[in-house]
Amino acid sequence: MTGPTREWVTFTDPADPERPMLVDVTFFTSRWDCIFGNGCEGVLTAPTPELVQGCCSYGAHFSDKADRDATVRWAEKLDADEWQFRDVGAKRGVYAKVGKKEWRTRLHEDACIFLNRPGFAGGPGCAFHLHATNHDLHHSDTKPEVCWQLPIRRIPITDDEGGEFTRLTEFARDGWGDGGEDFGWWCTEAPEAFVNARPVYRSLEPELRKMLGDNLFEEVAAYLDTRMEPGAPPTVVHPAQAKQVPVTIGPSRNGSKRSKHKTRARRG
Repeated sequence: MTGPTREWVTFTDPADPERPMLVDVTFFTSRWDCIFGNGCEGVLTAPTPELVQGCCSYGAHFSDKADRDATVRWAEKLDADEWQFRDVGAKRGVYAKVGKKEWRTRLHEDACIFLNRPGFAGGPGCAFHLHATNHDLHHSDTKPEVCWQLPIRRIPITDDEGGEFTRLTEFARDGWGDGGEDFGWWCTEAPEAFVNARPVYRSLEPELRKMLGDNLFEEVAAYLDTRMEPGAPPTVVHPAQAKQVPVTIGPSRNGSKRSKHKTRARRG
C-alpha cells in the first residue's frame, strides 16, 4: 500500500550510530490523539463504537519473553476492582501461544482478557491503564510494549544498497499485517482523531523518551519545536488532519448572528 506524501528528517541515534533514524515530521507534528471511548470505532471489520474495544480486540503480541514476563508480573498486582476478568486470568493464565515462537495476551469473550467491558464498575478500558491511574504511574510502566507504544512504530529498513536505518512513524494499517486492510476504521486515518491541542511529539513525550532515550528525544523535540514556531517553513500536513475543513456556522436558534464565526468540522 502506497502511503501519502510525508516529510522526514534524519537523526543519528546515539544508541546505534551506524543506523540513522528517519523521523516522520508529518505525523509527529500532527494533532493526533487517542479517542478511546470518545468516538473510537474499533478495529473490527465494521465500526463498533458501542463495544468500546478500541484496538484491544485481538490481544497484545509480546515483543519478547521479557515483555511477556513483565505483563504476568503486572497482572498479579491487579485488584478485582481494576480487572473484570481477574478470576479467569488466575485460572486459565493470561497469555497464549501464537504459532511456534510468538505469544500474545489471552483472548476472552472476543477481546483481550485485560480489557474491561461496558458495565464493569471501574469502566471500560485496559485494566493495566486503570491500575496505572490508580497508583499515579504512567501507563507505559504497566502495559505490554505494543500497547503503550501504539500508534508509534519503529520500522527497521534495509535499502537497495544494503544500507540500514530505522523509520520512526505512525502505526498504520500495514503494521497489523494483512488483516489491517479489513478494518472498518483505523485511528491514524480518521480526521476525528486529530483533535489534540498539542502535537504528537509533546503529547506522547513519555512514550518517545522510553523509545528513543532522553538524548535523542531532546534532539528530535528541539528540531520539531523550531518547525512549530511562527514563520518557520510549514510542515507537510497529515492527510487525515487535512480533511478537517473549516465551515461557516449560520444563525443559532436564539437568533444571534454567527455567520462569520468559523469552527472546525470533522468528516470521515
